[in-house]
Amino acid sequence: MAVSEQPPEVPEIPSERDEVRPYGDTRGDGKVQMSFTLPVPCDPEGRAAAEHFVEKTGFDDPQIYHAKDLGEGYTFFVVYASTDIAVDLDALEIATVETETMSRKEVEAFVRDEIGRAVTVLGACTGTDAHSVGIDAIMNMKGYDGEYGLERYECIEAHNLGMQIPNDELVARAVEEDADALLISQVVTQNDTHLDNLSALIDILEAEGIRQDLLVVCGGPRIDHELALELGFDAGFGADTTPSEVASYIVQTLVERELV
Repeated sequence: MAVSEQPPEVPEIPSERDEVRPYGDTRGDGKVQMSFTLPVPCDPEGRAAAEHFVEKTGFDDPQIYHAKDLGEGYTFFVVYASTDIAVDLDALEIATVETETMSRKEVEAFVRDEIGRAVTVLGACTGTDAHSVGIDAIMNMKGYDGEYGLERYECIEAHNLGMQIPNDELVARAVEEDADALLISQVVTQNDTHLDNLSALIDILEAEGIRQDLLVVCGGPRIDHELALELGFDAGFGADTTPSEVASYIVQTLVERELV
């Protein structure tokens, strides 16, 4: 009688909650791709400098896949390397906006039933920031990612003030309009300009004695909820935020905090 062969051992598929490592060719191999610029010529010495830099940051086996001469002694590198560092997902503590995201129609019904009047929202890029794409995505009628902006909401009186609005001018307009919420977009982040500008706004609101009377929300590519809370804001939204997420947060929080 022939002895049947044992089936090959099937490797255990890691749980989604296991410690995770970067993925390159196979799961958990720790492979990463990084890019950076060094003030070195695009020559063998420059490539050696790039490899040594990657090793000193804690990565192993650096391999330069691309080196582009930027002129005047600068080179842009793309490097492939590996690490044995893992992240325990269960140990992460993340500050997030926890309100339920509703559709535009659901937001309108909520405001009609729970607030009974239009909610006034002012949005602006403040300080020297002239990048209006973020605030426009949330405020303008055409909206973002298939969703209409706050100007389209029947229950929201939305005022998009545009870009490079001084903080004191925004606060004065908030008083004039009896605003329920302010939305601040910050894209310019060189030398942490956004941090100084956002902090200055909170200082002005507190000096005017109106900080506690309205919601103040900030957003931008380097903004998250944790940073916003540290700066004295009520909430922070990062890239790819949709108008309905912001609208849902505003109307639910206004009711929760009895600000209407």
